[in-house]
Amino acid sequence: MLPAANFRTRLCANVLAGGGVIACPTEAVWGLSCDPFSGSAVQRLLDLKQRPAHKGLILVAGDESQLEFLLADLAPALRQKLRVSWPGPNTWLVPHHGRVPALVHGKFESVAVRVSGHPGVRELCRVYGGPLVSSSANVAGQPAPKTLLAVRNYFGTRLDGLLPGQVAAAGRPSTIRDVFTDEVFRA
Repeated sequence: MLPAANFRTRLCANVLAGGGVIACPTEAVWGLSCDPFSGSAVQRLLDLKQRPAHKGLILVAGDESQLEFLLADLAPALRQKLRVSWPGPNTWLVPHHGRVPALVHGKFESVAVRVSGHPGVRELCRVYGGPLVSSSANVAGQPAPKTLLAVRNYFGTRLDGLLPGQVAAAGRPSTIRDVFTDEVFRA
């Protein structure tokens, strides 16, 4: 029999593969995740959050190889810049070249990507087999939740799954920077 954490992670990965939306703890807050290539799942996540699609979403991965389809065109120096900042709460804007759906990149020519430093998220991405959408588990304009109770207050039973665990001690959401200019969009 699998250990409880592995069983729960596999259960959540199956929910994601079936087009579901789950909540999971991340580096700083609870997040919502779904398959970035399932239009219905991404739309449902946006609807739950009441977030406009034009704003775009973050892709989170368990390791850099899961983002290779987006990073392959970057110069070695840029790849190294990403590599030394991961895993951890560092999100980078990279060109998507049409390789992710519009619901994920929004109105932008870039998409936000991160290799998570949270062990639960990393394991979930590895078991799932690829990157996931990661967005704070709150209704737009409301505070990002640091507790499971806050997530339940926002969404009740409208989520399809929950990855147990605790928010890591990062204290604040990831920094978002442009890979080419280092311009900070969220500190």
